[in-house]
Amino acid sequence: MGCADPGHSGHHFDNRLRLGVVAREIRVTNLERKHWIRALTAHPASVLNALADELASEFDVKLKSLPQAGLGLLTLTDGAFHEPYYLGEFPLSSCSVELSMADGRTAAGGAHVMADDADLARALAILDAVVAARLPGWERVSAQIDAGAAIRAEEDRRRRAMLAATRVDFAMLNNAENDDDEG
Repeated sequence: MGCADPGHSGHHFDNRLRLGVVAREIRVTNLERKHWIRALTAHPASVLNALADELASEFDVKLKSLPQAGLGLLTLTDGAFHEPYYLGEFPLSSCSVELSMADGRTAAGGAHVMADDADLARALAILDAVVAARLPGWERVSAQIDAGAAIRAEEDRRRRAMLAATRVDFAMLNNAENDDDEG
């Protein structure tokens, strides 16, 4: 079999079950793969680490890049001169793995997470690979993704409500100044 990442060039992964001549698509989750990490990180790191360790015991885990924690730089572009400047730093951990099963199936996974926790990045990379390739235990990870997505959706809803409640309409301020000038 091939790589679990269908978007990765040079590799092929067939994510359909063969039922005679007819193939049926399996729905993993309602989220695109690029959103899985955000959904998973809605859960405590201890839960994710435990799940990844449990699932990884069934695979040969090969690190494609060592789990590492460091800092990322937030770069913006100056509006006047269009030159880049650094607004600040943020914690960033990353890891990429390749999982191999005894039957020859392999899967690749990776994660970049805004946290100072290399173990969490490793766990997320393993979970990413398991779900992408539908390896044993993928249903449990998919359930965590769906639950995390619901948590994140509620957080986003509350954030939008707070922003809407604090929005200032400057056009009304301008009208108020004009009313004061007339009086």
